[in-house]
Amino acid sequence: MPCLVKKHSSPSRFGDISLKEGLEALVRAYRLQGKLNEVTVVSSWERVMGKAVALKTQEVYVNKGRLFVRLSSAPLKHELLMAKTRVAELINAEVGETVVTEVIFL
Repeated sequence: MPCLVKKHSSPSRFGDISLKEGLEALVRAYRLQGKLNEVTVVSSWERVMGKAVALKTQEVYVNKGRLFVRLSSAPLKHELLMAKTRVAELINAEVGETVVTEVIFL
């Protein structure tokens, strides 16, 4: 009985394009990179800033290159206000490109 499944020379490739290349092409075609970077910023907040800061963080979101962070602690807010530039640098380093141009603590 003949085999109906065509075997490829490399199991991680389909035709001439890898899955990674295909996904990157889709992201480019639908212009999703900016939104993906924003989601990465929000999801990496705890990892970048640490557990103590994350516990006192109520909300984190990105809008037009500005990172908005709502904190439940006034002393922490004051301390982070003094380090706004450093926070932006740490977040952008985590993402690998400049996503956040300004940090606003609420």
